[in-house]
Amino acid sequence: MPAQPTRALRRLALAGIFAVAAIVVMAPGAALAQSAATVQKGPSGLPLPRFVSLKSNEVNVRAGPGTDYPMKWTFKRTGWPVEVVQEFDNWRRIRDSDGSEGWVYHSLLSSRRTALIAPWRTDPVPLYAEADDQGRVAALLEPNVMADVESCDKTWCEVFGEGWRGFISQKTLFGVYPNETFD
Repeated sequence: MPAQPTRALRRLALAGIFAVAAIVVMAPGAALAQSAATVQKGPSGLPLPRFVSLKSNEVNVRAGPGTDYPMKWTFKRTGWPVEVVQEFDNWRRIRDSDGSEGWVYHSLLSSRRTALIAPWRTDPVPLYAEADDQGRVAALLEPNVMADVESCDKTWCEVFGEGWRGFISQKTLFGVYPNETFD
């Protein structure tokens, strides 16, 4: 009689091994489906987080999502890049390059893509004539210079400002995500 429980245990063990093998084989596809399904979207239907820019040269940032909340500070530059991290009704919680957060009314934000050149650095950042760090340096840009972003390809972004245009390493910008692509 002891042989029957042993046979049953072997069958159970084999079933467990096959179940684990099936999970391992299916896991990459399931992970891809899950990551696509878990892209967080706000009430606006747009992804969170996302980068935007300021539409006005005077944007009040509030402590909460409404005019009843006190102002924390005021931005004074059109086009300044900020990251939308939360939405509530018509209000957007934003984060700036320093990590400061507050709430802004949605109509004061633009989908225009801009970026700050390496606000965490103190030394100039090379702007290249081509998307190649072995190529000709077109300019040296100081940290915190604002740039319009035309496109990014996961490694390089084509950027421009008054009197200059070129390519910069994507990882040196606040205003685009690592590995983000857009035209």
